[in-house]
Amino acid sequence: MSTSHSHFKHHVFFCLNQRAPGEGCCANYQAAELQAYAKDRVKALGLNGEGKCRVNKAGCLDRCDQGPVMVVYPEAVWYTYVDKEDIDEIIQSHLQKGQIVERLKI
Repeated sequence: MSTSHSHFKHHVFFCLNQRAPGEGCCANYQAAELQAYAKDRVKALGLNGEGKCRVNKAGCLDRCDQGPVMVVYPEAVWYTYVDKEDIDEIIQSHLQKGQIVERLKI
């Protein structure tokens, strides 16, 4: 069995952590809604599945001060985002074309 083959070309994790009231966290920035949107878009574009892309929910990724955050592996590229347009840009540039979106990178 080869250890160099990853099950997914890209694995995307969205922090959905909810901290105590008054503390900054990704959940305060529509992270759950935008994770669901990303998952639906990846599926609609036929980018999901083995050898392609997987979009997952994650607990705290410990970067809430830069949130909301998501990370794309295997490149380990961390992004912040504001809206669906940012998510679309990450999907189109990074997941489809392999080009990092520098303006959203943290």
